[in-house]
Amino acid sequence: MTYLYDEDVISEVRESNNIVDIISQYVDLKKVGSNYKGICPFHSERTPSFVVSDQKQMYHCFGCGEGGDVISFIMKQENIEFIEALESLADRVNIRLEGKRKTENVELDKTKDTLYEINREAGIYFYRNLFKERRAYHYLINRGIDQKTIKTFGLGYSLNSWNSLLNYLKNKNYKEEDIEKAGLIIKHRESGRYYDRFRDRIIFPIINTRGKVIGFGGRSIDSKNQPKYLNSPDTNIFLKGNNLYALNIAKKYNKNEKIILVEGYMDVISLYKHGINYAVASLGTALTPNQGQLLKRYSKEIYICYDSDQAGINAANKGLDVMKEIGIGPKIISLPDGMDPDDYIKINGIEKFKYLISESLTAIDFRINQKKKLYDINNHEGKINFIKEASLILKEIKSPVELEVYINKLSMEVRILPEVIKREVYKDLKPKDKYINNNYRYNNKDNIVPVQYMLQPGHLTAEKELLNLIINNKSIYLNIKEKFKSEDFSDNIYSKLANITYELYENDENIDSIKILNKFDENDKAKVKDVLSLQIKINEASKIKAIEDYIKNINYYKISMKKEQIKKQINMLDNKEGKTEEDMEKINQLCLELIHIDKQLKINQ
Repeated sequence: MTYLYDEDVISEVRESNNIVDIISQYVDLKKVGSNYKGICPFHSERTPSFVVSDQKQMYHCFGCGEGGDVISFIMKQENIEFIEALESLADRVNIRLEGKRKTENVELDKTKDTLYEINREAGIYFYRNLFKERRAYHYLINRGIDQKTIKTFGLGYSLNSWNSLLNYLKNKNYKEEDIEKAGLIIKHRESGRYYDRFRDRIIFPIINTRGKVIGFGGRSIDSKNQPKYLNSPDTNIFLKGNNLYALNIAKKYNKNEKIILVEGYMDVISLYKHGINYAVASLGTALTPNQGQLLKRYSKEIYICYDSDQAGINAANKGLDVMKEIGIGPKIISLPDGMDPDDYIKINGIEKFKYLISESLTAIDFRINQKKKLYDINNHEGKINFIKEASLILKEIKSPVELEVYINKLSMEVRILPEVIKREVYKDLKPKDKYINNNYRYNNKDNIVPVQYMLQPGHLTAEKELLNLIINNKSIYLNIKEKFKSEDFSDNIYSKLANITYELYENDENIDSIKILNKFDENDKAKVKDVLSLQIKINEASKIKAIEDYIKNINYYKISMKKEQIKKQINMLDNKEGKTEEDMEKINQLCLELIHIDKQLKINQ
């Protein structure tokens, strides 16, 4: 329910939170005259254009136009709604809003406050129990969960008793009816007596983004105690489909705006204790649209890392469908068969898991890979059936550029002409849904012919055009000679041509095409002539940007080749029988190198 507050309450919260103090917690502000200035947190900039007025208690960015008061700043910065921002600011200055809200149902409002209090007390009780019950405590320690992590997540233990929590809360003067509404106790159908819902279980408090305990999850530590996992039922303050486990922690630490969606509490905690503090879990349910909206609100990059069994794959596919509907394009982290994230990290270490993140698949790649496992593409029938299945997936792509990329990728993988795959994709589509032309002709509409197919490498085109610009403009050479050497050209002929050109410039000699050609063998002269005769139509204003793009393209290719070499080394070591500790150490080093390479690739995209 949406709570409404009187304007005087809103003003009290606003006036009690100095905007300079609040924004200083997020932005490095420097006093300039009567105002404060800093780098805008809402868009990328180098020169500060974000101004905060202490006198007016307002902020404004002259770069992107964002502006407002302290409440609107928190809404924007924290990605939260007005009510959440207001209540968060009230908490900062110890303003109690209880009793100041106007709601459509005052009794429901009071009930919610009571349920929050009951859950808070229950969380404290469970936490204390953990340190009294050594069996439960050692269960967590033996799973590699240290005391610091226990405290961060507020982990606890429910005693192997039918009424210990009930009695504890009753002693705190809470009514049985309210404890039942919180989902912590159950009423026996026949006797009418209440008993604890959670017994002999590790307890995982579920905390919302405002730091309030809204529910609990419990994991049995005795295999006889079924089900293995038990969650709070839906209540007035907790709906499983509207919340994500550990979102409060991911929100706090999520500076890189990434979130990894996993299945279980232990997966989240395992990732956290290994330094990945942006994982959340979907509370034992298939991902819902509301959970998808939460992910969209709090992150720009979303990864799904479900268990690799069939149930996990099915859940991942359902999650992809949900995210597609709300405009999210997540990536899939693929685990080896039969593993969950917790298992994988224990066996392989965190660096190899980070490597899996860097190798995550798009939704399209993931679904095509799943289809590929169903067919033997080494035989004619299997290949045809796989292409037909993959084409159905490609039909979903709306972007013509993206579709072209995937068609070419699939073409090289199965060694089939892209035009044939294109025809299969466009089959049965309405004309308005077809992105490309009718330039292709087919003698036999069902003719699928295996061929050797290779795309024209983009980096060679970039090398050719960059070299032409250098030859025709000495100032370009002077600007790039330190950061782009002749040996940086991957093509041997281009590299030699660049070296000759560089030497001519260094010796203050004129560029003579005839003399240059005479330095090459007859077999190479045609390629050199192509470079020399090339006419690039580009204005002076765009030339600098074009050169930067050429260099990025070439560097991207070189780094990609290095990445492929390292991946081969990792696979070779990983598949080696009787791996030694030295081999494992080498794999970890190579995984770290891959992570560094991925950062370089992003820079050169």
